[in-house]
Amino acid sequence: MMILQTENLKKIYGVGDTAVHALDGVSMSVEKGEFAAIVGTSGSGKSTLLHMLGGLDRPTSGTVTVDGRNIFSLKDEELTIFRRRKIGFVFQNYNLVPVLNVYENIVLPVQLDGHEPEAGYVKQIVDTLGLSEKLENLPANLSGGQQQRVAIARALAAKPAILLADEPTGNLDSRTSMDVMSLLKVTSQMFGQTVVMITHNEELAQMADRILRIEDGKVTGGERA
Repeated sequence: MMILQTENLKKIYGVGDTAVHALDGVSMSVEKGEFAAIVGTSGSGKSTLLHMLGGLDRPTSGTVTVDGRNIFSLKDEELTIFRRRKIGFVFQNYNLVPVLNVYENIVLPVQLDGHEPEAGYVKQIVDTLGLSEKLENLPANLSGGQQQRVAIARALAAKPAILLADEPTGNLDSRTSMDVMSLLKVTSQMFGQTVVMITHNEELAQMADRILRIEDGKVTGGERA
């Protein structure tokens, strides 16, 4: 079952001779439960692609379908709600709320949607990510690796259709990067979670189920890792 699909996705900045084709006709798909890595160098269009996949920016043309819904057919308010319910994000800079403790950060998206967190499921996530002893801590009292674990837990808490990770190990040392990648892999398998990760790191990409490559705004290939 396809959980994510793009058709001829384009993003053009500027006009005429100065136009920049950040995305130039990207068509790709990701199956439910798959862990896919999109690999590209700086300026290849990979971050622009992730922003489109997550509905954070609208394309010049083309479609993005998540869980059967063409997300850019939605109005801004509808897209915000859909994104909160269906798409989890893990960013390079963690983006935790500094005045909230670990537990409060994890359940924040669920509460913003007007629901009570599913206690058993949240506990399972917390235990899997090794955060059970850190729930009362503020982000400032955590290491970078621990903060990224919290970000992963937060992304999983709402049971999204897809989890998008943007250079999730970019601010971590090599050992911690491997730990975080292993946890992303484990949570993908344990919870049947679809994960799409943007990275420039070939070694980390090899841990994914499938690798897609992007260059000059085009997806140039994909092979099983």
